[in-house]
Amino acid sequence: MIPVAGKPILEHVVGEVKAAGINEIVMVVKYMEEKIRDYFGDGKRFGIKIDYVTQGERYGTAAAFASAKDFVDGEEFLGVAGDVVTEASAIKKVVKSHAGKITMGLKAVENPSKYGVVKLVGGLVTDFVEKPAKPESKLVNTSIYCFGKGVVGELEKAPKTERGEYEITGVIRKLIKEKAVTGVELEEYWMDIGMPWQFLDASGYLISKMSPMNKGSVEDSTLKGKVVVEEGAHIYNSYIEGPAYIGKNSVVGPFVYIRPVTALGANCSLSSGTTIKNSILMDNVNAKHLSYIGDSIVGENCNFGAGTQIANYRFDASTVKMKIGEIKYDTEKHKLGVLIGDNVKTGVLSCTMPGKTIGDGSWIGAGVVVNKDIPRNTKVFVKQVLEYVDNND
Repeated sequence: MIPVAGKPILEHVVGEVKAAGINEIVMVVKYMEEKIRDYFGDGKRFGIKIDYVTQGERYGTAAAFASAKDFVDGEEFLGVAGDVVTEASAIKKVVKSHAGKITMGLKAVENPSKYGVVKLVGGLVTDFVEKPAKPESKLVNTSIYCFGKGVVGELEKAPKTERGEYEITGVIRKLIKEKAVTGVELEEYWMDIGMPWQFLDASGYLISKMSPMNKGSVEDSTLKGKVVVEEGAHIYNSYIEGPAYIGKNSVVGPFVYIRPVTALGANCSLSSGTTIKNSILMDNVNAKHLSYIGDSIVGENCNFGAGTQIANYRFDASTVKMKIGEIKYDTEKHKLGVLIGDNVKTGVLSCTMPGKTIGDGSWIGAGVVVNKDIPRNTKVFVKQVLEYVDNND
């Protein structure tokens, strides 16, 4: 439900599924179930029929798809992960190519070791290894599947993994032995948003797909390239380089510089020398005085004090590392700023080092240099030692 380019990721998925010719969706929900149900309803306003099923106590992808048994049992059906950004033509291709018990959409990537890697021989999947250290193929699983009749029973019998989940990977490996898994290579855009910084890549793609549009007002400003200005937004005395997205009722100006690829949510306010670059700002973000926000994701209702600076580049020019939970990941990005939760406030002249996170509800005091991750609801201040010198000394 995280918004990118003006819509939750899941809404982008629904839109592409509909564009692929699918008229009915079953959403498997659990976490944030009520929010999802309230937002999508019966699907009428999206031009598609939506039913819901709550996933039970069994976790994992196989268990999730099997939860929809009462809706799909005995039928061929499409299965798509809710965090996959792709194109309708890719979904169509998987459906059109369906043969066997499962058809997998596959994508060639530069770093396959982070995904489930597939060997494909003459359209038949012959091997499937999850995150191998030395991958023997560049083709990876896209989490876009077409399931044949009766496959629900196989999903229900999925083996339990070491982490206690029931994953589709076990089902696929079993059916590979029966030569019942086929694959189709996709040329279209595809992004599996498994890590927070991947939202920036997805945002760039989704904004680039939109048509330039101005439903707001633009006064004494330059809009260069593809810029989407939503209803009620007001831009004045500023410079915007697209692709960029300006959400409803946001105010930009005076003297704001927005660089590619940036998406502002609704009711944001930027002014007085603030620069934003390749970032996602969610609803109700204020950055009004000489702030710099680069390569970052900012949650809702955040307020940046005057002169707040976000560093996004290391002195040694190496890729930025980021800690998620207890694990440190190489983001493979040479420029990456900060991930900021909702309701965060920064004081004047504070700054944040590359690759850090600031949890929901935190306060970063004036002059603080954030050089480690800040947990939720934490207040961080600088202790000063002031020395007073008499002018006559």
